[in-house]
Amino acid sequence: MAKNQPSSGQVRIIAGQWRSRRLPIQDLEGLRPTTDRVRETLFNWLAGDLVGARVLDCFGGSGALCLEALSRYAKYAKVFELQASAAKQLQQNLVTLKCEHADVIKGDTLALLATPPEDRFDIVFIDPPFRKGLAEQSIVLLDSHQWLNNNAQIYVETESELAHITVPNNWVQLKEKKAGQVIYRLYQYQA
Repeated sequence: MAKNQPSSGQVRIIAGQWRSRRLPIQDLEGLRPTTDRVRETLFNWLAGDLVGARVLDCFGGSGALCLEALSRYAKYAKVFELQASAAKQLQQNLVTLKCEHADVIKGDTLALLATPPEDRFDIVFIDPPFRKGLAEQSIVLLDSHQWLNNNAQIYVETESELAHITVPNNWVQLKEKKAGQVIYRLYQYQA
């Protein structure tokens, strides 16, 4: 049975200024909000580095990662999202939260990363749709087009069967964990 209207789910912000807020998300193909358990682990890893950070969310989707970072006092977030309805919902959620220090860019992440950035970022989230090879392509573009500040941290979430991903030599793996069908890693960029 085909869906005429995507139904909405919710994402819950775990901590920070918007703690426990639930926000609507679109139920779209390929959209997998990072689970609360994985997000809690990730943001424990990033705890000392979020306040005042410039954040880039390469595959915004539900916005769970960028909203959590902003709730925990990241200075600014730029979010790329290909699907128009997901981008619109994310923009509406930012308005609901009265957050004015984030930009949602509707477009293809690989095309956007292939251009030089106006500013570099301290924390980057790469959580693309699975089984499309987008994580490694994004990594190459982030590095080659100089999107990262020195000591930037890069979170990469992929399908668990992708046991190895190739990263540049100047990316140091800090953490790695597996939860169900996902494997998630944290790297640090060293210029």
